[in-house]
Amino acid sequence: MTADRVEADVVVVGAGPVGLMLAGELALGGADVVVLEKRRAPTNESRASTLHARTMEILDSRGLLPDLGTPPNEPRGHFGGIPLDLTLPGPYPGQWKVPQVKTEAVLEEWAIAMGTDIRCGHEVSAVADTGQGVDVVALGRDGVLRLRSRYLVACDGEDSTVRSLTEARFPGTDAGRELLRADVDGIDIPDRRFQRLEHGLAIAARRPDGVTRVMVHEFGSQAGPRRGSAQFEEIATVWKRVTGEDISGGTPLWVNSFGDASRQLTQYRHGRILFAGDAAHRQMPIGGQALNLGLQDAFNLGWKLALHVRGAAPRALVDTYHDERHAVGRRVLGNIRAQALMLLGAPDVEPLRTALAELIALDDVRARLAGMISGLDVRYPMTGDGDGAKAAVHPLVGPRLPDTVLLGDDRTVTTTQLLRGGRGLLLDLRAGAARPGGAEGWADRVTTVAATPHEDSALHGVGRVLVRPDGHVAWAGTDDTGLDAALERWFGPSH
Repeated sequence: MTADRVEADVVVVGAGPVGLMLAGELALGGADVVVLEKRRAPTNESRASTLHARTMEILDSRGLLPDLGTPPNEPRGHFGGIPLDLTLPGPYPGQWKVPQVKTEAVLEEWAIAMGTDIRCGHEVSAVADTGQGVDVVALGRDGVLRLRSRYLVACDGEDSTVRSLTEARFPGTDAGRELLRADVDGIDIPDRRFQRLEHGLAIAARRPDGVTRVMVHEFGSQAGPRRGSAQFEEIATVWKRVTGEDISGGTPLWVNSFGDASRQLTQYRHGRILFAGDAAHRQMPIGGQALNLGLQDAFNLGWKLALHVRGAAPRALVDTYHDERHAVGRRVLGNIRAQALMLLGAPDVEPLRTALAELIALDDVRARLAGMISGLDVRYPMTGDGDGAKAAVHPLVGPRLPDTVLLGDDRTVTTTQLLRGGRGLLLDLRAGAARPGGAEGWADRVTTVAATPHEDSALHGVGRVLVRPDGHVAWAGTDDTGLDAALERWFGPSH
């Protein structure tokens, strides 16, 4: 067997949507990236098919939405099977139905266009953090591949090989209950949206191509260890016990099961090895939150790690990835556990479901749950001990900046369009500002733009706004107080 040697700034393990999103972000930020994927070819399985509003905004901020085509939009989602209107202010309200294979293809094309080196058919067998870098050994079709990188990021899913090799602490609970799932051709059954019957939960949705996705859980059944994938015969048997319908004559195109396990890494960074997506947290994929949570992990980490490996920012910037995303992940896992109880719980959970349905009818409750599921309510702590943490913080600081139309001297542009280069953004919104400035020492990392927002915009009356590459507002104010500290915190020392 031959032994090739490769060096890179960052090795990403896993070429699923999360790994590809991260690779594209890193490369956009100027990092040299190699992606290792054990599959020899892209999968044709579309496990996740829902993109939420925040993820759509993220893809738009990198100019990737046209490549998705015109996916169906559904304003209604659910919380534990209880209908929930997900509509909130923003350009992409509700949820968007995009097969995972399509999302993956779009992200792969983008990552390659950014200069990422993707190596399929390479399974990681060893990783070692030397303190100065990470040594990786991968077994490929042509022999052994040895890599040395400054950092490694594991995006290799819920059964992460890297997590196992590093023995990273992954506390939580194993699955007690599970949903059986299959895409079946050649059956004709009624569509069902989280229908709770006497003996279990049944879900069925017929696609335009005639294939029906079925999901079923029998009340009281327990999730046991599986040596392989679920079998279609098992799903057909349980489906008949729950619904009385016979689907055994259909042709299964894809079969699997997923349980209500809930685990989260204690730390998302272990020295020079980091984790994102399902490698960092394991949860039941209810309402599409698992994929969206992982993509948003990658979007948070990519620009930070790229700035650091370029030498523009200290390692402390990378540490903010764990601080910000671990808290978000913990909250999402909590709401998924609650939903799993209401979805898969026996009839004795019906009083809880009834009470929650009444509360969801209140718009404040609906909006809070919709913000949680969509990711639009994420607010990061933006101040540190050395930058006036005890001072009053502008209300714009922390959340993502909503897509806003700005009027320049010779054009109209949106804030989302201004973020497509993957750089920070300093908006000078002072009327008649002839010489926008304030970030001269960071000109290689931050773009300064003078513009005027509409009068009804949330930005109206704000002097200047500093936006991170991931769209979250890092600083805002009418004068320069705290601006240099925020620039240094999020973009490194001035040059």
